[in-house]
Amino acid sequence: MANTYTYREVWKTCLNRIQQQTSEEEFARWFEPIEALTFDGTNLRLKVPNEQYVSHIEKNYSTIFAQIIYQFYGNQTRVLYAIPNVEQIAVGNNTTATAIPTFSDQTDTKDIPNPYAIPGVQRLRIDPQLNAKYTFETHVEGKCNRLARSGGMSVAVNPGSSAFNPLYIYGASGLGKTHIAQAIGHEVLMRHPELNVLYVPMNKFMAQFQTAYKNGDINDFIRFYQMIDVLIIDDIQELTGKIGTQNVFFNVFNHLQMAGKQIILTSDKPPVELRDIEQRLLTRFKWGLSAKIDIPDYETKLKIIRSKSEILGVPITEEVATYLANNIAANIREIEGALLSIKANASFMGRRVSISLAKEVLKAFVQVSQKEISISRITQIICQYYDISETDFNSAKRTREVAQARQVAMYLAKQYTKSPLAAIGSAIGGRNHATVLHSCKAVSNMIETDKIFKAQIEELEKMISEG
Repeated sequence: MANTYTYREVWKTCLNRIQQQTSEEEFARWFEPIEALTFDGTNLRLKVPNEQYVSHIEKNYSTIFAQIIYQFYGNQTRVLYAIPNVEQIAVGNNTTATAIPTFSDQTDTKDIPNPYAIPGVQRLRIDPQLNAKYTFETHVEGKCNRLARSGGMSVAVNPGSSAFNPLYIYGASGLGKTHIAQAIGHEVLMRHPELNVLYVPMNKFMAQFQTAYKNGDINDFIRFYQMIDVLIIDDIQELTGKIGTQNVFFNVFNHLQMAGKQIILTSDKPPVELRDIEQRLLTRFKWGLSAKIDIPDYETKLKIIRSKSEILGVPITEEVATYLANNIAANIREIEGALLSIKANASFMGRRVSISLAKEVLKAFVQVSQKEISISRITQIICQYYDISETDFNSAKRTREVAQARQVAMYLAKQYTKSPLAAIGSAIGGRNHATVLHSCKAVSNMIETDKIFKAQIEELEKMISEG
């Protein structure tokens, strides 16, 4: 027989946990009056004021009640209700109500079924719905995502057993939240193949709930999700304002966490910024680790571009990679889109992968970082590159070196500024628009025929794009 102090103190802990999951009114009305009378290691005998309590608890709180009792008293526990001055009545397969004076112990509990498991499906293998390309091997780590990645790896090693439950990953769209969340799922399956892992976008969860509601299958819907060992919910912020779905998800969340299962959530906002979601859910979102994914720094972005280009089979030079890193704000989806477009142009149009192609692609596919590039800035870069003084550059000199430097400056000014040809000619040696056109054509021809000259132009383009 368990020590009186011990089991009664445990019951107080159970009541505290029940209080967290019910309203103040519900707890005061239906749970606070319940007393623990005895516990023999298997049978927990609870005193309730009357028969109505038993019926109400069994009908409305059976899942929460059983989960908490199993957690603190053990999964083998059988609940026995004791009602003053009432003869014994049957309440269900796993609980019994008796009059206090005529209470009789029932010790044979080995064949009592778990009412919260679906018979015959305990060994059912579930398709995890994971994308094969989203693994830790294909993920690029940086300061921007190190906390989320490290927390995810810790969860994958010991799902449900670490302090990171739930693991809440948040950040702006396109920064890799889904990649890390699904990578955790893959890692869990590799380390613990016996576990059921499931990835579900919240909009799909809501659609499933609506279908179950229409078909009268809510209990089956909840029981299915209660079987999952590692549940990954993407875009949890879509729960906003969906009260019915919130209530169902609350039940699923509670069951999984109390059963030692792992929950992983992603969102575009931290828990504190979510709106129109019940406070009891928001509180639970904060129980584990909240890990933010930030915009990648330049070096991480460069690593992502190199990694994605290799995965997508896009052979890019270091100059092109640098240009993309300088001009794509941060969104990983934009990086993938730009690389795929470059690949398509190279494969289908026979074009060379160059900064010029990258520049053209970015104009159509992504928001290029806007840098003010002036004619005077281009002139400074040209003079520095060719080791020509700006005085000579702007003079009437016609030596080969100065003349070529002016032509290159006109060509690059046309490529990188919005200035009309006349303005370019006026700023570079006081020439007219016809001279600018001739210079641009001459430089284009040399790029096609002179590899050394082409390399010089690409180097100049890199210097200009880097600002």
